[in-house]
Amino acid sequence: MLKRVDRIQIAVADSNAAERVVAEVFGAELVRRDKAAPLGARRTTMQAGASLVEILEPDGAGAVQDFVSKWQTGLFGAGFSVDDPGAAAHHLAKCGVGFEQSAGQLYLDAAATFGMRTVISQHQERASVGAIKWFYEVTNVVGDWQAASARYARIFGLDATKFSPIESKDFGYTGTLTLFDPPARLDRVEITQITDASLAMGRFHKRRGDSLYMFYVETDDIGALEQRLQARGARFAANRRDEAGLAGLFIHPSAFLGVLVGVSRTDHAWLWSGDPERARRAATDRARKP
Repeated sequence: MLKRVDRIQIAVADSNAAERVVAEVFGAELVRRDKAAPLGARRTTMQAGASLVEILEPDGAGAVQDFVSKWQTGLFGAGFSVDDPGAAAHHLAKCGVGFEQSAGQLYLDAAATFGMRTVISQHQERASVGAIKWFYEVTNVVGDWQAASARYARIFGLDATKFSPIESKDFGYTGTLTLFDPPARLDRVEITQITDASLAMGRFHKRRGDSLYMFYVETDDIGALEQRLQARGARFAANRRDEAGLAGLFIHPSAFLGVLVGVSRTDHAWLWSGDPERARRAATDRARKP
């Protein structure tokens, strides 16, 4: 059922300042300003690559005000696209998942998704703008990755045989990638369960419980994005290199509205997503280009 990681939602106290950050980091462009009534929020939608960022500022009592009061700013929700929202609504209802419909979007009951606030929208193809291609992952840190995996396969109509197991001693987690449409695309929810509570993800889960932790973007020109970050004096860390050069980096939450952002060069993420040879071929092809 799910087609793309279509958007992310960030809760902020000051949407004007947040717009500047998203524009300067990703080269994002303003799409519209409106309200997200089910969340009690004023919403600014910006396009980065082919994906959308919804900046949510409280507009009275509601989930966004609660989030901002507790955490000030951060990753509030994940958005996925589908070809047929009506069919998606019917499927969710059959699965016993509560949701609210507003302005063509489905806002899922947060109790259904292990702390991952979720909005489902009509799929749209968009010409890419700015410094990235698209978003391809949101990371959902949970207490039981197997339970989350089984539920997401069921309520989101995903094929669990296409999921890819993951484990990291460096970051202290185990879990799975709920790949929506491999090998065509990388889009997925990364479901992680903590194995080392002393590391950053473990400390985050201890503070916030089951929740969204970060999101990932893909770009053809990671060096250009690195230069944008340097120009802003933004905090980031290059974390992956190969024969073709810089392949991955992390943007620190202090540089992006309290949100940790992972960046991968095009096709590099297949290295840990079930097709490492594809990633190696892409790196070799890139290294050979003049």
